[in-house]
This record gives sequence, C-alpha cells and structure tokens, in this order.
Amino acid sequence: MAKQYISDLKSGEKVKSFFSVKYKHKPKEYQKGYMFVIGLADKTGEVELTYFGSKNAEEVNKIYGSFESGDVIFTEGIAKMFNNKMRINVNSDSGRIRKADAGEYEDEDFVYITNQNIDEMFDFMTKKIDEIRNPHLKKLMNYFFKDEEFVKKFKRAPAAMYIHHACVGGLLEHTWGVLTVCETMKVLHPSLDNDLLVAGAVLHDIGKIKEFEMTSNIKISEEGMLLSHTFIGADMVSKAIDKIEGFPETLRNKILHIIISHHGEIEYGALKKPEFPEAAAVALADQMDSKITQYIRIKKDASKTTDDFRTYSKNLGEIYLR
Repeated sequence: MAKQYISDLKSGEKVKSFFSVKYKHKPKEYQKGYMFVIGLADKTGEVELTYFGSKNAEEVNKIYGSFESGDVIFTEGIAKMFNNKMRINVNSDSGRIRKADAGEYEDEDFVYITNQNIDEMFDFMTKKIDEIRNPHLKKLMNYFFKDEEFVKKFKRAPAAMYIHHACVGGLLEHTWGVLTVCETMKVLHPSLDNDLLVAGAVLHDIGKIKEFEMTSNIKISEEGMLLSHTFIGADMVSKAIDKIEGFPETLRNKILHIIISHHGEIEYGALKKPEFPEAAAVALADQMDSKITQYIRIKKDASKTTDDFRTYSKNLGEIYLR
C-alpha cells in the first residue's frame, strides 16, 4: 500500500495510510456518542484526526487505549479542510483506527534521516577532539565521547522538532557544521584558542540529547519543555567537570559561557550574550549553519508545491526561489 503523506492530502479524499501518533486528547461525549482527537505526523507535516465513535463509551475507550503517543497507527478516514486547516475525520461506522504491526511501514516515512554520512561526520568530530591539548578539556570531551551509550544517543538525536536539522542524526550534522565553520574562523583568526573553540562547538547543543524524544516522531521532552537545551547542556557539562580533579574555575566558566550564550542574543534564547572571541565564534557559526539549512530546506520543499518565484517563512520572511 502506497503511503499517503500529510502534505499531499486533499479535502474530500479517502485516507488509508500509516501515521505516527504525536499526542492524544481523552475521549469526550458529543451529540451522537463519544469522540477523541489525536495528533498525527509524518516527515512531511502534522495533522489532527478526530474519531467519531458510537454511544458505547467502553468501545471507544478501548480503541483510544489501543495505541500510545509515539506508536504508528493505520487509519481509514476522510481528509477535510476546516478553518483553513486539513484534518482527518474517522467515523466508527465507515472508518477505523488500529495500531500498526512492525514491518507494515518504513521508519523513513515518519522522520527524515540526515543525508550526510553519519560515520564520516563523527570521525571528523572525534579527530578534532583528539587534537585538543589542554588536559582538562581533553578529559571533559572524553567523559562524553568515550561513553558508548552517550555516543549512540548523540548520533541519533535531532537538533530540532521543526526549524533546522529536524531529523535522525540532525544534532551530529549541526555540530559538524558548526565545528567546520569554526575551523574556517581559525584560519582567518589564528589567535582563537583552538581547544576552547573545538570543545565549545561540540558541546554547545549537547542538551538536545535530553530536550527531544525520538520515537516515530520528534517531540519535546518534559525536561526540555521546562528547562531548554541550553540550561540542560550547561548542567550536563558542569556535572561532568565536577568529576574532573583540578579543573580550572575560569576554564569551567568559559566553556559554560559558550553554551549559555550560543544563541547570540537574549531575545533568541541566550542566557548571556557572547563576551569573548571563542563564544562569539560559536554563536555566529551556530546561526550560520542553522539559517542556511533553513533556506535550503524551504527552497527544496517549495519547489514541490509552487511555480512562483517566492515563498514565505514565518522565521525568515520572503524567500526567493529561482
């Protein structure tokens, strides 16, 4: 069965396809029985589904409880445009919802996978880590990147839910991008502290390992929602430093400053503005890599849906397409 992607749904068409469950709202009574709403996702977008069930509350609750957030479901329903938003309506007498079995669907249908080579990016990053001479920073980096379980999570983690590098391997790809830009900055400005710059570039988004949960979709974790990856990352690094005997206090403060200032401006989420060259370099590299990636993704996506010379992004504004 061919996958129907959310971005391709048209009002009035029958939907028979697999989707990832993003969230669930509990059943409630309506005029004809009981209904519930769930959020669905695939790699092309998100859509809400409303299930209109019978007056048998136990029956509706059984269907509602047969799957969880993060599961993949198969559904039969009708796509409908309502208030300028696409929805899927499922009536119990003509449609259905069921949890999908393993092997019925492809993981790649739900979450993008980085189009870069994960092993090559990681090898580049670890090579730069190996070149660090400062013994305290070397121990700090090894604390994380000699831990097989951490490395496994780091290679798989996304860098965002939507805006940039929202894919399996996205965090590694973004880190590789920031580190590569910083390498160029060192050519232009050889006075930059190589060890501090490499450590800061690699660790700046480390909190995203805990900020996002990756199942058949990407969603923010409870910890990420309350604390943000900036705080989480600084806390992770601070706790690691506590385990390294004799770690200089000024060096601790500088590496933590790079993490909490990497968004550049307070209004963009930085806890502090960058206050020394290496912190500024990481913040600018972060902005450069994330923004250019956004432009490229928007142009690719727009080329599938419009022949116009422009499109609009709420984050970037007008984008020229030709």
